[in-house]
Amino acid sequence: MVNFKDKLVIAGNPRGGSLRPAARSLIPGAYKPVDESGSRSASYIKRPNSRQGLCHRQARIRKEGTIMSMPIEFVGVDVSKDTLDVAFVGEETTALRFLNSPTGFTELVKACQTRSIELIVLEATGGYERPVVAELAVAGLPVVVVNPRQVRDFARALGRLAKTDRIDAEVLALFGKAVRPEIRPFNDEKAEELREKLTRHRQLVQLRVAEGNRLAQSRVRSVRKSIQAVLQVLDKQLKTLDDDVDRLVRESPLWREKDNLLQSVLGVGPKTSRSLLAYLPELGHCTRRQIALLVGVAPLNRDSGKLRGKRTIWGGRAYVRHAIYMATLVATRHNPIIKRYYHRLLQTGKKKKIALVACMRKLLCILNAMLRDHKSWNLSVQNT
Repeated sequence: MVNFKDKLVIAGNPRGGSLRPAARSLIPGAYKPVDESGSRSASYIKRPNSRQGLCHRQARIRKEGTIMSMPIEFVGVDVSKDTLDVAFVGEETTALRFLNSPTGFTELVKACQTRSIELIVLEATGGYERPVVAELAVAGLPVVVVNPRQVRDFARALGRLAKTDRIDAEVLALFGKAVRPEIRPFNDEKAEELREKLTRHRQLVQLRVAEGNRLAQSRVRSVRKSIQAVLQVLDKQLKTLDDDVDRLVRESPLWREKDNLLQSVLGVGPKTSRSLLAYLPELGHCTRRQIALLVGVAPLNRDSGKLRGKRTIWGGRAYVRHAIYMATLVATRHNPIIKRYYHRLLQTGKKKKIALVACMRKLLCILNAMLRDHKSWNLSVQNT
């Protein structure tokens, strides 16, 4: 602990330049001390002069004219059904385990609040991560949920082939330290409710299709009656979910405005509009290139040396892409802008599937511009 009036503290130099002598003495391990023989002690480690230096800058807390320095840490949380494995990675690595319960959430929040946290990283685990993410976000902590595939590829790049809960938590922290994923606004309860209801609607549709196929193949009367009874229950459940989704959209002025704008486009119906509202909240806040990459309709290069590979689409949000695909099929027949663009691509020799993907991207960019500028479809046509 150092008197603030006596010395000037420099928390870190991200440009890699040298620090003032006073600052050097305040950052433990930043520079190796020189002994009488002129050699440097091996017990001190010099910090790298690169962007990684940002990870080691000191958090300064003023209290009664003094400054206490705390190392910046990155946190990885591996979520399982019963436990939360947490790794704090900074100057040292600390591993803890909490219960996946409200009590465990409270203990995790307290542990994070006593440290200087730069970023908390979790991976999507099919819904198990949502309660703890909500608790961390409500506590004002910087939390982000990332794609598990990206984290696993990162682990392989590090040579971490073994996989345990503790290792996964450490890899998540290292991923946050190296990649710095962007922190996005946390969805409120209404947005989560809309998303879960649409997800359940999609699951029931899949069940109904499967039962319908079984009904077509069945020849036994009692079996057919059983399948028909299940179909009636599924139809009732689907009708209830449709009414709930309509109510949620009508109750929100913002969603109602966006829904009206989206459905004003020829080819975009209620199902597509609600899917975009639930699964693509970034629509209207990104550039056309960003939104195309986010959905997975942007062609990606595959070049190496003199080789020029075919451009293909890959990744992105499958649910949104499915909704845009169905809307584009209708738009290529009834929307004058998309229809004209589709036939022009076919006349230049493009295959139908490639032309359809290009129309998906164009329709998505039009919708993105409409929500960004708060303009209806008629005005968008005039500006196209």
